[in-house]
Amino acid sequence: MTSQKKGWKEIPIAGVCWVPSTKYLTGDWRTFKPVVNSEKCTLCLLCHLYCPDASIQLKQDAEEIEFDYDHCKGCGICAEECPVEAIEMVRE
Repeated sequence: MTSQKKGWKEIPIAGVCWVPSTKYLTGDWRTFKPVVNSEKCTLCLLCHLYCPDASIQLKQDAEEIEFDYDHCKGCGICAEECPVEAIEMVRE
């Protein structure tokens, strides 16, 4: 008999996930997603520092940030902490 692990959607209410979120694509928990206005963004990277999911990175080839929507849960901390209001939370 093989044991099949359940996904996070099968966890009961108030249950605790036994696997780190890096093992699951938790971005589908989101209702709102962050979108950056590159013209306003000063690349201060405060959004990166405050993101609890490490879902914001500086693009390697360009001078702009990118979001890892596979893991971003849409909490809005990045938008709240952005000093130039370059990040907007938009409904998906």
